[in-house]
Amino acid sequence: MPESLEDLVDLLDLEKLDTGQFRGRQPQTSAQRVFGGQVLGQALAAASATVEPDRIVHSLHGYFLRPGDTSVPIVYEPELIRDGRSFSSRRVVASQNGKTIFYMSASYQVPERGLDHSDPMPTDLVPPDEAPTLASVFEAASGRKAEDWNKEWAALDVRLAGLTGRQFWIRAAGKLADDPALHACVLAYASDLTLLGASLLPHGIIIGDKRIQPASIDHALWFHREFRADEWLLYDQASPSASGARGFATGRLFTQDGRLAASVAQEGLIRPVGLDLDD
Repeated sequence: MPESLEDLVDLLDLEKLDTGQFRGRQPQTSAQRVFGGQVLGQALAAASATVEPDRIVHSLHGYFLRPGDTSVPIVYEPELIRDGRSFSSRRVVASQNGKTIFYMSASYQVPERGLDHSDPMPTDLVPPDEAPTLASVFEAASGRKAEDWNKEWAALDVRLAGLTGRQFWIRAAGKLADDPALHACVLAYASDLTLLGASLLPHGIIIGDKRIQPASIDHALWFHREFRADEWLLYDQASPSASGARGFATGRLFTQDGRLAASVAQEGLIRPVGLDLDD
């Protein structure tokens, strides 16, 4: 994974090919497969490059079809589905070695005024400057050094905001340019981190437990209000259901002043491979 925010921004800066496709490079990583958030962020970058800058992404829906190979660049092919007076639609296919590994639909809108309401932000949170880093929580829970976490995830600053393990403060670990499309791509990247773990918490299991085979299956993200991905966002997570070796989780992302910026939903594989389900 990118070891710094600069590396993450470079990762989201795709190479445009003569065919109209885009090519995304791979970071240095010890992971065996491509992080789902990377594919989400890069696919959104490819789609956004084909849309007029006055149109802002408001939703995306993606399916992970095959594990990505971390040693091979990913090619993204955006399809221009529709450009209307207010909305634009794009579909992006991501492939490696001629095989589709992911596809995504995204919708963009010209900003306009309308009715406005939202859920309130949760209370009784640990402030970001007092909250433990996820690297330190990872070290305490797994016994692996915090440096191992930072080698892969240092592009993001993630901290535990509540005692339940379902609330996190999250932001880019540095300053980003004033480009709404870039902030959306960084948030898409970050939204895949920690979410599937919410479906394991009711069973006393954490992501990384060797008794579980985890993988993202699909991912949906709705952008509600303006935000900056380099400012603190509260990632409030829940898991309404787990069944059939799949976990379903939802998330809400609030700005620090209490505005609901985005909502997330994901279903992922949480297949038991060494777990006695009769216990």
